Amino acid sequence: CGYCIDVSMGYFNILWQGDANALSLCTLADAESPARRINVTGAEILKTREVCETFGELMDKSVLFTGTESQDALLNDASWAMDRYGAPMVNAERLIQWIAHWILSDGSTLAKPTHFEVRDGVY
Repeated sequence: CGYCIDVSMGYFNILWQGDANALSLCTLADAESPARRINVTGAEILKTREVCETFGELMDKSVLFTGTESQDALLNDASWAMDRYGAPMVNAERLIQWIAHWILSDGSTLAKPTHFEVRDGVY
């Protein structure tokens, strides 16, 4: 269906851009050669279906789904970064509310595909 949400990628984690920027600056203190990988993302593992239903409620829209949730997902483990630098300042619930408000207020978007449904890591 044209505007269906594919829930094949049933779970995800998110991070507010402001927190991503702050964490990126914090990681400079831990720069090494060879490079160290540091995952930064939000602490919560979110369910795609539930988040889309929340957006539907916040935006007074019907939500249609396609696909079936897989039992696994491409998630990041940011526990090391959170132990080292602290938890993000903006949690997922607040971020979802901000996004819905932005869209309802006709805020600009890049209108680019997210490839959210991709499960093989090739975007």
